[in-house]
Amino acid sequence: MNQVWRVVIVGSHPTSMLGTKLILEEEKELTVLGMTSSAQEGVRLVEEIQPDLVLLDYRLSDATAETVIEPMKLISPKSHVIVMTDNDGLSLLQTLIHRGASGLLSKQASPFQLIHMIAGLREGVTTLPLEWVKQAIWPLASSGLHEGGMPLSETETFIMERIVQGITYDKIALEIEVSRRSIDNYLRKIYVKLGVNTRAQAIEKYALYSHQGRQMYA
Repeated sequence: MNQVWRVVIVGSHPTSMLGTKLILEEEKELTVLGMTSSAQEGVRLVEEIQPDLVLLDYRLSDATAETVIEPMKLISPKSHVIVMTDNDGLSLLQTLIHRGASGLLSKQASPFQLIHMIAGLREGVTTLPLEWVKQAIWPLASSGLHEGGMPLSETETFIMERIVQGITYDKIALEIEVSRRSIDNYLRKIYVKLGVNTRAQAIEKYALYSHQGRQMYA
């Protein structure tokens, strides 16, 4: 018997979230432990619950998925995030996957399609609409790393810019509205991406690429 997956829903419409909760809990292997319309509260719920799955609306009242996924994945790395969108999902696909999403699904998708995607994630695979495949999206465009740049996200780039300017970690945390611990987590990821071990090495390498005018994020 499969483990019951704990789910958090972060959506823009309370009625839609309740409907989604009812759909999910018809499956005995899914239980919804938290719902919110706020990105900030969503990050808090993810930190508290450490869910197996987050259903995240692309556009919330106080943020978009691009700015929410990374903090969620930093505090709960094993959580899968499915982004629900009304927009052209194909144009968002690479950006959201790069930030840590496990899948992307239209809000017009059927309950079966949602459950099917979740079942796939249990087995380590994700699904794509056939129409996207027909539009020849493969291969995905290569990242900045392969083009001589560095695969830093926009948030990571902002953090490095502020560090180079001599801004303290506590002040940076306030500016991007995350905890001080999250800044440490961001820095660990940045060091790995830059292939360095210390703050001084990160600043040196970042400054080198910045001065060369190379792309800093994918």
